[in-house]
Amino acid sequence: MPFFVYGTLRPGEHNHDLFLRGRTRSEEPGRMRGLVLYEGPGYPYAVEEPGGAVSGDIVTALPEAYRELLGTLDELEEYAPGDPRSLYERVARDAVRADGATVVRAWVYVAAPAVAARLRAEGRPIEDGDWRGPGDTRTHRRG
Repeated sequence: MPFFVYGTLRPGEHNHDLFLRGRTRSEEPGRMRGLVLYEGPGYPYAVEEPGGAVSGDIVTALPEAYRELLGTLDELEEYAPGDPRSLYERVARDAVRADGATVVRAWVYVAAPAVAARLRAEGRPIEDGDWRGPGDTRTHRRG
């Protein structure tokens, strides 16, 4: 299953170069509904909220790299199933390709419940759902 990435794992960003470069078969722009982005300390958090939509990229790993990459990204995102200290949870959600019609099921890292509650109460949402900001396709970071 592909990954939907919306922050530092997007092509052209620092963590993409460290963790994904050379391990992917395809990378394409996409959107994921039902999420709202919030500012984080140098990276965004996606929070599950009806009516929201987030811009990102649908990244398909090379088959031979998939298992290792899944574990590496779980570690990067500080995700451990069932651990209340996790910052993120990895969940399967539908992403829409840039054509606006093709739906792809993908893994996405969303804020863990405690983090999401704090962000909803005190966080700063990214209104347009794009961490990079309007018109910037490679390196702009907010915050």
